[in-house]
Amino acid sequence: MDTTLQDPLVGRLLDGRYRVDARIAVGGMATVYRAVDTRLDRVLALKVMHPTLAADASFVERFIREAKSVARLAHPNVVQVFDQGTDGAYVYLAMEYVSGCTLRDVLRERGALQPRAALDILEPVLAALGAAHRAGFVHRDMKPENVLIGDDGRVKVADFGLVRAVDTVTNTTGSVLGTVSYLAPEQIEQGTADPRVDVYACGVVLYEMLTGAKPHDGGSPAQVLYQHLHEDVPAPSAAVPGLPYELDDLVASATARTPEIRPHDAVALLALTRGARAALTAEQLDAVPPQALAAAHDNAEDRTSVLPRALTLPRPLPVDGDGGEDRPGPHGPDDGLHRTSRLEPPASVAPRRRAAVRRGPLAILAAVLLVFGVGAGVWYINSGQFTHVPPLLEKTEAQARDRLEQAGLEVGAVRHAHSDTVERGSVISTDPGPGARIRGNDAVSLTISDGPETVKLPDLAGYRLDKARSVLRQEGLEPGMVTRAFSEDVPEGFVISTDPATGTRVRAGAAVALTVSKGRPVEVPDVTGDDLDEAKTALEEAGLKVRVSADQVTSEYDKGQVARQSPGSGRRVAEGGTVTLTLSKGPEMIEVPDVVGDSVDEARRALEDAGFEVKEDRGLLGLFGDTVKSQSVQGGDTAPEGSRITLTIR
Repeated sequence: MDTTLQDPLVGRLLDGRYRVDARIAVGGMATVYRAVDTRLDRVLALKVMHPTLAADASFVERFIREAKSVARLAHPNVVQVFDQGTDGAYVYLAMEYVSGCTLRDVLRERGALQPRAALDILEPVLAALGAAHRAGFVHRDMKPENVLIGDDGRVKVADFGLVRAVDTVTNTTGSVLGTVSYLAPEQIEQGTADPRVDVYACGVVLYEMLTGAKPHDGGSPAQVLYQHLHEDVPAPSAAVPGLPYELDDLVASATARTPEIRPHDAVALLALTRGARAALTAEQLDAVPPQALAAAHDNAEDRTSVLPRALTLPRPLPVDGDGGEDRPGPHGPDDGLHRTSRLEPPASVAPRRRAAVRRGPLAILAAVLLVFGVGAGVWYINSGQFTHVPPLLEKTEAQARDRLEQAGLEVGAVRHAHSDTVERGSVISTDPGPGARIRGNDAVSLTISDGPETVKLPDLAGYRLDKARSVLRQEGLEPGMVTRAFSEDVPEGFVISTDPATGTRVRAGAAVALTVSKGRPVEVPDVTGDDLDEAKTALEEAGLKVRVSADQVTSEYDKGQVARQSPGSGRRVAEGGTVTLTLSKGPEMIEVPDVVGDSVDEARRALEDAGFEVKEDRGLLGLFGDTVKSQSVQGGDTAPEGSRITLTIR
């Protein structure tokens, strides 16, 4: 039986606007439905939060706040959010309807993809994530289930921002293994999430598209987490021999376990992806991997639809004498729905029939009066006393006035309001609403769209970061991603610029990215091998602070000299930054092998294997000799590792 028929929301008009037609999917946080917006007459998807979660006021508040921010992220590869609302215990999002399948469906059906197909999917995904990253959003839950592929071939990313509302959930159970498979190491270890966690997840998704399998597939979520932390994602060519090394490099860059080594956001990874594609030949791009399950399949007839393309409702069956046999409904012959059987009435029905005959004249008289009453009402309405408000939503103001005039109605008050979904100059709503019964010549008030509410971005250059964030919120905007950069003129911690630029008009509630100064750049001098006092003086004169590590290491340098420095020489750091120095314990002393009497080749090999450099002293008498006469450090004595031993040849 179709379980959607048991869902209490199917068939309901949610919030007086959205007619719920079918249930599409159920997740841990919400259920997704196919619905129709009865005001705008368009099909969309409704994501309805589970009532148990909706009881948590703080959870709902965060859900709504994130939804509003994501709704302003306009990008062709992002599933758009149109509306958000509440109807009793139901908190919902109205989203773009996408007819097609998920990337998970494709991988399940096809296995590994050709490199061209994998890159064709990855590039729009990165474009969508890049737009989000530059606007200050991190997806946090990138996986094939959240990549939708429309029947028209368009690729879209779903569930932007909503994972922020569930970031307190621990992803360690078997039911979320799919999510665990794409977690970056820093998400697991520290719970942190910046754009590089999305980059890591995209690298895992690319590996899966190229090989048909996940890189880490342990027997339990805990094992998968351990592999993410301690094992690199293997090269795809290890599973698919012959894959170009450019694709191996691309996966390795995106899935580096150290975040600093990865591309800093999806825009940077997109550039690497396009570079890798450009380096591949047509044969390499179209190579069919052995793991492909249906290489010659064009999927024209069997696409798996994320949302049903058409809703088929069961037709009511006739109840007259048509043979009376049971008929199967659209759900099959055994579902027990909409069946009709002709049965003989029980004996107790006969007396009621005789009573009904006796009451026949009275019933006929009542029916005649009812017909006359209805007819009079219809005449009264059609005579011009009443009419109905015509549908005017999304019509221009001029079109709405013409329609009202044709209906014999007046234009009442005209109000204006901002709208994110209705074009400027078009009707948002009417009072009374469309279809309402109204007396002829009465007035209908119109609310006209002024388009999205916009805010002029203030000049934040020179503001401290906390002050800049406060000003943005006061202006009705959201502080977005913060990028740090060196500046010769702007002190550390102060805003250099914004994206969009100062003076740009943006939608209210939009996220604004901030570039904040790291201070004046200083090139770190090389102080390795210097005495500690000399090193401190050089670094402090460069405008840097010095920290001396408590640890010491053996090195080629004498005891007390600088063996290591961090950051290294030539690196740029902010003025006033700290350089950590590690001092030398001196070189490690190694016993020198006794090589006197050995051949030159044997002596050189023995000394170099012990960790020494070798110099030959042949003089005039040893030009043609091949035996070691003596050595500068006698065998059995010790010398610093890496020091030079001179051999006299005779």
